Amino acid sequence: MQGIESFLPLIIMVLIFYFLLIRPQQKRNKQRNAMLGALKKGDKVVTIGGVHGTIQEIDDNTVTLRIAHNVNVTFDRGAVNNVLSTSSSTEAAAPAAPAKEE
Repeated sequence: MQGIESFLPLIIMVLIFYFLLIRPQQKRNKQRNAMLGALKKGDKVVTIGGVHGTIQEIDDNTVTLRIAHNVNVTFDRGAVNNVLSTSSSTEAAAPAAPAKEE
């Protein structure tokens, strides 16, 4: 009985570390991996370095962002920090020209 009582504080500390540090980090990693997996062409994103851009091309490891007119930059997929807005099928399509009334 004495042996178990002497290890009880150590066991409690391990449990506290698990619930306060390890588990929340695992949740954040899972959310980040889901966000990186859901990236698609047309999404507006921010990189870790603070560069804002729109995804022009995407493959397994890299993302090409348009950061200005005719300026495309290639980043690692993991460099994407945040998705500002996602593209939908209507946003990805070119806007139709307004009909002229005569």
